[in-house]
Amino acid sequence: MNRRFSWAVLIAGAVMLLPFRSPAPLVYTPGEGWTYEPVGGEGKWQRARAKDQLEVAQTAFEEQKYALALKAARRVVRVWPLSDYAPDAQYLVGRCHEARNQDEKAFAQYQKILERYPKSENAEEVLQRQYEIAGRFLNGQWFKLAGYIPLYPSMDKTAGMFEKIVKSGPYSDVAPEAQLRIGAAREKQKQYPEAVKAYERAADRYHDRPVIAAEAVYRAGIAYQKQAATAEYDQSMAGKAIATFTEFITLYPDDARVPEAQRIIASLKREQARGSFAIARFYEKGHRWKGALMYYNETLQLDPDSPYAAEALERIDSISRRLETASR
Repeated sequence: MNRRFSWAVLIAGAVMLLPFRSPAPLVYTPGEGWTYEPVGGEGKWQRARAKDQLEVAQTAFEEQKYALALKAARRVVRVWPLSDYAPDAQYLVGRCHEARNQDEKAFAQYQKILERYPKSENAEEVLQRQYEIAGRFLNGQWFKLAGYIPLYPSMDKTAGMFEKIVKSGPYSDVAPEAQLRIGAAREKQKQYPEAVKAYERAADRYHDRPVIAAEAVYRAGIAYQKQAATAEYDQSMAGKAIATFTEFITLYPDDARVPEAQRIIASLKREQARGSFAIARFYEKGHRWKGALMYYNETLQLDPDSPYAAEALERIDSISRRLETASR
């Protein structure tokens, strides 16, 4: 009896492991995997030719039957990967995911077109759609687990998306703006050095596009300014910001942002003067007179019109008299 039971279990297990068509709603097709099938419609969407299969996918997409469109398009790519219809089918896979608000999956499927079918007639539109998807994440949209469960926003992933766009089509219509948005994503992360690199790359690569180049130089100055604001006594970032804004004014004197750049330069010089004045006071309190004189003089040189200039002159005069008396 036990022997019969053991054989029955083995036979049942072997049968379960063999490929077979299961009852709806899930159907397994050898070489194609599992698909959802409504009762009575098992396999009716499948066609013997790539062209016909793509037509099924396109019709379903137009009727907003995205689940059907998705599996029909996937079948074209899987069964006929080298056919003339595969690029359009791959594009439709991305469109289906995007229509279902699965932006990260859509972006990845669009990327496959650019990597597998770089000469596809949809390449420019694919880059545009990727750019729009990445833009939604830049604006705060959350990334999702398995395309369904919102997890968190990520500027690191967002920057990576824009980087892929630029790499795939460095001279496409959207590439210059995508390069700028890499910098914007890094700014939101407060990774200002990385933001500056992204903006400088945009200014260099797209120097023949004045609107992009001007924006890149200006945004690099802003990134330096933000970095300077995080460093109490490190005035080097303020100096780089001033140099960058000065370059912006020189290169684009007719830009509407020139007055704002001039105002920022003035405020940065004032901040530099404040920093030098604070260092001078520190040296003075420690009776390190020569160091104090050096930084008070630097305060005057950086911004002779700053609120700190008058007091710096008084302190220079006082310390000079002290040193003169001590030398007698």
